[in-house]
Amino acid sequence: MMAPTLDEAMKRLDMALGLLEASVSRRLEAEKRRGGLETELQLMQDDRSRLAVELDGALTRLQRFEAATDDVGRRVRQAIGAVESVLSQAGALSPVAQLAGAGDYEPEDG
Repeated sequence: MMAPTLDEAMKRLDMALGLLEASVSRRLEAEKRRGGLETELQLMQDDRSRLAVELDGALTRLQRFEAATDDVGRRVRQAIGAVESVLSQAGALSPVAQLAGAGDYEPEDG
């Protein structure tokens, strides 16, 4: 009678060892994945830092471009004002004098 009990105990021990080996394998795989995830997380954090630096640089350049654009717009408005002023002063001359150029034109008596 002891033999069947010993055989059963050996089978249970063998099954328990099989379950333990499977559990250890799963645990080792989880640790590998965790290590991979930690590496991936570190890479993502490095990328985030690099992108933050690039974004700061891009924002600085954008601010400089906006300042330059504002300056160019101001200068263009000044130039337009100067041209309008010259044109309005030229418009103050009579149309006949404008056609004549330097005043060589003599109107016809009529």
